[in-house]
Formats: sequence, structure tokens, C-alpha cells
Amino acid sequence: MASMPTRPRRLAAAVALSAAVAAATLGIVTAGPAHAVGCQALDYKVVSDWGSGHQAAVSLTAADGAVDGWEIGFQLKPGAQVQSAWNVSWSQSGTAFTGSDVGWNAAVGAGQTRELFGLVVSGSGAVPAAFSLNGVECGTVEQPTDTPSEDPTDEPTDDPTDPPTDPEPGDCPAGAVCDGFEDQAGTVPGGAWSVGAQDCTGTGTATVDTAVSNGGGKSVRVNGGATYCNHVFVGRALPADAEWFRVYMRHSTAQPPNHTTMIAMQDRNDANGDLRLGGQNSMLQWNRESDDATLPAQSPAGVALSAPFPVDTWVCVEYRISGGNLATWVDGEAVTGLTVDGVPTHDVDEQWLSKSGWNPDLADLRLGWESYGNDADTVWYDDVAFGPSRIGC
Repeated sequence: MASMPTRPRRLAAAVALSAAVAAATLGIVTAGPAHAVGCQALDYKVVSDWGSGHQAAVSLTAADGAVDGWEIGFQLKPGAQVQSAWNVSWSQSGTAFTGSDVGWNAAVGAGQTRELFGLVVSGSGAVPAAFSLNGVECGTVEQPTDTPSEDPTDEPTDDPTDPPTDPEPGDCPAGAVCDGFEDQAGTVPGGAWSVGAQDCTGTGTATVDTAVSNGGGKSVRVNGGATYCNHVFVGRALPADAEWFRVYMRHSTAQPPNHTTMIAMQDRNDANGDLRLGGQNSMLQWNRESDDATLPAQSPAGVALSAPFPVDTWVCVEYRISGGNLATWVDGEAVTGLTVDGVPTHDVDEQWLSKSGWNPDLADLRLGWESYGNDADTVWYDDVAFGPSRIGC
């Protein structure tokens, strides 16, 4: 495996829309009826909440015709302050926030949903209200109740970024391969799994561990050494219909700033290069070996749309690769920065979409550790599953 290294025109007619605002509990609350004919839909979704603030994403669905240029306003709670925002030209005066497009993201096609911008807001429970689009009032946002409404991303759909409802815990769907390593008899993974690495292995080791596990009594422990030639992987072949993947991982060390790989899959359709899930800038990222493209783009705004990887705890990572689309979930939460959905998203998929016609044909699944800097880690893997439908966590 090689190492990595003029303002647009506004809406012609007045529109009114209903706004959906996510509470700090991550539930989505829907506004009351629109005030006029010509309804669009706005979503304000909290993607991360830490008590004294939150990160949110604002999306627009052009339900009643294409939008060419937008200006969105809303009222923050008293004391709340927007600390940063990306993909938007914005200002705040008192509690009033105003954000407008930055040119390249002005258009939303008829019937399409597009994430417009993201922002970080300080203040406990500081979820905004009273939205407007291009000067037209959206309605007064209802306050969250003790029973949040269902997240629409839990509804069945064919969109790879909105998976169907999770299967029951412990279920292995028909046609899937589910392996908790319980049938491993020796100390070195065997059977369908083999241990090794391209080019060199050095000090990297992979063993069956009976002391640490997510479910059952066994897992695979990978001791990955620092530098490229101390890597190691445990791998097996994939069936042709493998589209959904689930892997439980437990790290002993936080993701470093340097690039690393934890999951690698050979892509027959991309010069037999690897599709790799790992980390960079201390956050999760996908990397394509053939052209070194990253997902998300490694800009500050792009990195902020990914997710860190906690240590000393089991984390469920799911992903779906279907045609040229890719989606990723961490403990059931979709990760915006690790998504390719056919709609270009600034700071996320510019590099990825530079290769036209990307449509991977995956030959294998390899779990391990590969460092392109000087970073070692011990990683445990357990309850691995893949198949034609979602397996769930």
C-alpha cells in the first residue's frame, strides 16, 4: 500500500415555509403551518451538543420550485453567540442572525434538498427560532417537548445517506456475513481471515484476544507500530453483493494529526488501489489511494464536518458503498463530512468528485493499523458484518 501524502438573483415570488429546528437532544421539531402559498422547507439540525453550545447544519428543500439565491434569518436565544460558520456570508446583531449564500451554493434545484451551511453556537440550549427566507417569515418554531419527534433519517429510504430503520440488536440479516471471532481457535486469526500487509510488516501484530471484547468472549487485537513499515491487517474476501458494512472498534490512542488507516478495501475498478478509512487532522477521513483524494477535504471547515474517534470504548462504525455513493455513521449518527451523495458539497467532496465515474468494485475487507507518520496504536475489532442490507449497531 503506497503512502499518502453580482450576487445571484433572488426568488421572483414571495414564499413562505415551515422550519424544522432540532433541540439539543437531537430531536427535530417542526414549525406550524406556512403563512402563504408556495412552501419550501428549512431544517436546522443540531449535529453535536456539548451543553454549553452546539454545532448545527442548515438545509433547504426546494419543494415548490428552484431557488436561485438565498438569505436566511433567525433569532437566537438571549446570550447565544455564533462563534463560527462556514459556506455562508453571515452577521449577528443582538439575537438576530443573517446568513446568505456565497455564490457557488446559491442554487437549489426544484425538489432537491441541499445543506446550505454549518455553524457553531455558544450558549446552553441556544436553539434559534423565527426563521425567514429572503425576507419572508417562516413561522414561529415550536419548543421541544419531553418526547422528541422521530428523526426523518430513520424512515426507510433508498437514499444511501438516510438508512432504513436499524435491525433488532443481535440480528444478522439474511444474506449477510456476521463474525464476532468466536470460532477462532488459535491465537492468530485464521479461517476466512488472514494476517499480513503489503510491502512490509515490521513490528505490527494481530492476535485473537480473549480479555477484551465487544460481544461474546473474543476480539481481534491489532498492535500497530509507528511508521509505514510497522503496519499489519487482518483481511478476508468480500462477496459481490456486499454494500453495507459494520465494524466495532476500540482504540487505545486518540487519532493523531498525521494520516492513518484502520480499514482498507481493494478496489478492482480503481487500478486495484485501496479505499481507506482512517484519520487525519485528528478526525475520521476516507482516502482513495489511486489519487490521494480525501473525504472530507482537509480544510478547517471540512475537518469540522467529520468526527473524532473516542478512546477506551467500543464504537460502532457503519458505512454503505453503493455505486458512486458513500455514507458513514458513527454510533448511529450520520457524519456529514464522510458522505458522497451525488450533490457537490463545498469543503467535503471536491477532491472525491474530481475523479469522474467512481464506482468501486471491492475485493476484500482488511482491518488493522497503518501509520504514515510516527504514530502507533492498539486497536481491537469485533462483531464485523457486511452484506446487501443494513446490519445495524
